[in-house]
Amino acid sequence: MTSDEAEVIALRAVGWLSSHEELLPVFLGSTGASEADFRQSLDKSEFLGSVLDFILLDDGWITAFCTAHDLPMEAPYLARTALPGGAEVHWT
Repeated sequence: MTSDEAEVIALRAVGWLSSHEELLPVFLGSTGASEADFRQSLDKSEFLGSVLDFILLDDGWITAFCTAHDLPMEAPYLARTALPGGAEVHWT
């Protein structure tokens, strides 16, 4: 997956997260970001990665997001690995 494709998926994730009023405050609280930070950081790959990190915390969120956008279930993970800070770590 290219970084451009990953950013498109991450922007879709931002839209999905924004449309879930119960989840957006949880994201903001877990990241320490304000609503203004959320809006102002949409052009930063690192921030987009944090949105994907958040969605990847819960299988239900992954399923709901991928179903809503007709994406394969591995798309958020693959997108995350293509953005800054998302490289897989191999400990062996």
